[in-house]
Amino acid sequence: MFDWTKKGLVFDTAHQGVGGWMAHSALTPTPWRIDDDLIRVYAGFRDEDGVSRIGYVDVLADDPSSIVRISGEPVLDVGRGGCFDDSGMILGDLVDTPDGLTMFYVGFQRVARAKFLAFTGLAISRDGGERFERMQETPILDRAPGRSTIGAVHSVLREGDRWRLWYAVGDDWEVIDGRPFPRYHIRCVETDDLAAIPREDHVCLQPRGNEYRIGRPRVYRWGDGYAMYFTRGNTTGEYFPGLAYSADGIHWERHDEALGLSLSPSGWDSRVICYPSLIRQRDKLLMFYNGNDMGVDGFGLAETVLPRRNGGFHARG
Repeated sequence: MFDWTKKGLVFDTAHQGVGGWMAHSALTPTPWRIDDDLIRVYAGFRDEDGVSRIGYVDVLADDPSSIVRISGEPVLDVGRGGCFDDSGMILGDLVDTPDGLTMFYVGFQRVARAKFLAFTGLAISRDGGERFERMQETPILDRAPGRSTIGAVHSVLREGDRWRLWYAVGDDWEVIDGRPFPRYHIRCVETDDLAAIPREDHVCLQPRGNEYRIGRPRVYRWGDGYAMYFTRGNTTGEYFPGLAYSADGIHWERHDEALGLSLSPSGWDSRVICYPSLIRQRDKLLMFYNGNDMGVDGFGLAETVLPRRNGGFHARG
């Protein structure tokens, strides 16, 4: 669809992070527009124990490699002991609503007989995104048959009076070289009440070939339909984005060959590219993404110039 030009590592967490809660990593970087001049990139920053908390990095909209501000403390900290998010969290999505800036996030919990559990929480900010408060201490998308380990919302669109949510669903594990890795696929659901998300949903994308996981869906309006960026992993260790199109947001066709992005010959994104998230800036699209080891170094940037006729691509912002 687009040919992307890489701009390098924008935020090197180990060297630019503030405080012990931001020791390394910047998981699932998700851009949100503050105004014409600034873009805020929310992400999950890890401490030395690997526990992630959500903070942000503000960058210049016209020069997004230039950092303006870094959050001095988490905008959302880990949950109370025993709750679904007591072991860390990553960003799912952000939606402006009349009540404030609404955050969908994925909370992690370490348990004795599985690597982790990951389910979706909801928080809201009424101060422009500086601090978020949980709407509840329990997930809005929780365990269900076929969704025993993962229910992770990563893309939300408000269409009319209804919410449309795309998420990763996990139920078991793939053991590679003696280590367990989560198996998951992408589903979607519609609801008019986030407190009562229906169990009846739709399968969007399943792993194929030697893939065992496909997730972190980021959905955008594309003309009269939708485009989805996602990340896929296979049993040989590859972890890389893919691209799919849909007329209705439910039935998708993969076109991974149209991604327009490749691994670098060396450096922070030479082995892995994952978790791309887009935002429009004037005549460009900006892609914030993670690299090796699922973003251990921080997050980077790629950009592309939109053609004059871009097919109606609506990247948020």
